[in-house]
Amino acid sequence: MKEQATITGKIKSLLTVFLPIFIAQVAFTATGFFDTVMSGQAGEAQLAGVAVGHNIWAPVFVGMVGVIGGLTPIFAQKYGARKMEELSGLLMQSVYMAVLMTIFVLGVGCVLVDVILAQMALDAEVDRVARGYLLAMGTGVLPIFVVSSMRNYIDAQGFTRISMLIMLVCVPFNIFVNWLLIFGKWGFPALGGVGAGVASSLMYWLALVLAVGVLRFMEPFKGQKVFRLPRCDVRAWLDELKTGLPIGGSIFVEMSIFCLVGLLITEYGTSVIAAHQSAINFSSFVYMIPLSIGSAMTILVGFEVGAGRNRDAKAYTRVGIGMALAIACCTAVSLMSFTREVAYLYTSEEHLIPLLESFLVYAVFFQVSDAVAAPIQGALRGYKDVTVTMIMAVIAYWVIGLPVGYLLAQNGYDAYGYWIGFITGIAVSAVLLFLRMRYLQKNKFPAV
Repeated sequence: MKEQATITGKIKSLLTVFLPIFIAQVAFTATGFFDTVMSGQAGEAQLAGVAVGHNIWAPVFVGMVGVIGGLTPIFAQKYGARKMEELSGLLMQSVYMAVLMTIFVLGVGCVLVDVILAQMALDAEVDRVARGYLLAMGTGVLPIFVVSSMRNYIDAQGFTRISMLIMLVCVPFNIFVNWLLIFGKWGFPALGGVGAGVASSLMYWLALVLAVGVLRFMEPFKGQKVFRLPRCDVRAWLDELKTGLPIGGSIFVEMSIFCLVGLLITEYGTSVIAAHQSAINFSSFVYMIPLSIGSAMTILVGFEVGAGRNRDAKAYTRVGIGMALAIACCTAVSLMSFTREVAYLYTSEEHLIPLLESFLVYAVFFQVSDAVAAPIQGALRGYKDVTVTMIMAVIAYWVIGLPVGYLLAQNGYDAYGYWIGFITGIAVSAVLLFLRMRYLQKNKFPAV
């Protein structure tokens, strides 16, 4: 990365960083997309079981990855200041943290999974699939946490294309193993939804092998000697946690409301579970666009702030928000035009199609709010301003969004009430984040 003096240059720089991140994010999300789609083709109970398992696993996973992601703005700022020795030393500290978080997640999971599933009135087959899916995903916790640390290090130096290439190798592998294990091809057992969990775990291990190979054998990383084993540096851990815990907390707060609703709507039956989860899955897929722009903003804003160029950092926020809004309008129009076609991607069972279509219509309305919220959130992380944004996320999603959704669901709107709550929470989040960014750029990082 290098300084860009013009808006045109900044747009080109943003696209250069964004596009590989977007392709990598889409590829990564595609694993969940294909898990859901392919499990749905194996039957309604398989789809519902994967949905329940995913709704338990996802908030924990993204929250912990968010904590690990606390080093992304730190990496970016040190790279902008050209403190390369400090930069390389932080990677292994992040890997140490990833190992500790793996132990924590697996320990808590062993205790809580049975408790959570016992509280849900699931059909026997749905319960079996959910448990098997979670067990399989647990075997992939260590590699995906370590890969996240390595990816943050690579991306913060502007080499986002490498992360993209790793994921482009992994996704076809995941789809192929899904095909083998969900449907029992080539003599493999037909595991149904559980097979999707096994395939994802194997993919995480493949991603780890590829990431280690990149850092060990490719320039410029080869010369940075990142695999030296330094002593554990508690101060570096605390610095990471100071930034990472609020980032992880914000992601957990946002993701957990979607997953909690996925568990709450189990009272409406297997068909609603399957249709709701399919619509959420597709919405998450589309969300990769503003999310990737936000990730690019974290890197570019962090780079400019580290170099002391606050005016350029502010300019990147404007470019990023404008790009995200323009793309969101296009995706919203496209989704409204092709809801039936999207529904048929997820299921061939005719009774589910109208239900899924109705959920997809609601999904259109929070695309625009996402297009504002995600880039601003990414920019704020580049400024390492994360604690206040976590508090804002709690207010937007848990104090406002979830209660609104619950009240509507209990007063005649049923599962659709929760979707209205989603839309309300995301809109409130976008407004609060925008106000925080304006305050920060005016008072703490003035463009002088």
